[in-house]
Amino acid sequence: MKTKILEAIKQYDVIILHRHVRPDPDAYGSQMGLAEIIRASFPGKEVYSVGQPEESLRFLGEVDTIADEKYQDALVIVCDTANEERVSDRRYTSGKQLIKIDHHPNDDPYGDLLWVDTAASSCSEMIVDFYETFAAELTLSTTAARLLYAGIVGDTGRFLYPSTTEKTLRLAAKLVSFPFDRSAIYERLYELPRPIIQLSGYVLEHFEMDEYGAATVYLDDALLQKYAVDPRRASALVSILENVEGIRAWILFIQEGEFIRARLRSKGPVINELAKEYHGGGHPLASGATIHSPSEVEAMTRKLSLLCQNYSK
Repeated sequence: MKTKILEAIKQYDVIILHRHVRPDPDAYGSQMGLAEIIRASFPGKEVYSVGQPEESLRFLGEVDTIADEKYQDALVIVCDTANEERVSDRRYTSGKQLIKIDHHPNDDPYGDLLWVDTAASSCSEMIVDFYETFAAELTLSTTAARLLYAGIVGDTGRFLYPSTTEKTLRLAAKLVSFPFDRSAIYERLYELPRPIIQLSGYVLEHFEMDEYGAATVYLDDALLQKYAVDPRRASALVSILENVEGIRAWILFIQEGEFIRARLRSKGPVINELAKEYHGGGHPLASGATIHSPSEVEAMTRKLSLLCQNYSK
């Protein structure tokens, strides 16, 4: 499949890269990292990265604004996006050929060519692997290395998550041989504005955990307004409970207008199937979902508890 993807890249003069809505570092890193590899390797091609920008990640790179006409006879590559409904910029189907590159479970197998590797820690890791496979034909620039390293760091939690493998570390080592500022990346990825820090105190004080290690906390509109925190930024607090003694899995519920975003994390129980029940999905230990009522919050909380109870057995 990697060979077919490289041949497609060689074939097209215009290549447009997409990623998912509400992007994280891996979405930016894989999309823009691959774009930089293609630019450096094939200077004559037009290469664009599109999608709704995320203000907190602008330090990694800026998205491009392009006309609809650019999609005519273009190759479109979607990175780090499991489901079609989550692709940012709905023009992704307007090209001549569509490629999906992703590391999430392949529940929605869209595209003409699909490369899905659920064993990879991140889509950024897959892009480094792609480069390494064809190192004789491709060029990895410092800009691309910086982007891909940020993506791997983001999706592995600074190499702390179980998804980090020997291969992950080996490919990351290849990236750090380039002269970019790793400390600056860590600082920008993990620095939080004062309102978020203050809201984190509320989360730590008010989360509830049952006897099976299932924990939840709910952030409604009034609370977010009190702390002056945007719902999207509040999602950054989902990992704050991971060091709680006895915790097995948890959900951060965040009200966002008429919807409630559920951010799920786990230290063992598989949670992505639960997320799928509520218009979501993701990895076995890190997922997201969208729910529509307090009654669904209660139902999801009960199911999380059951997952933890069964896991403990």
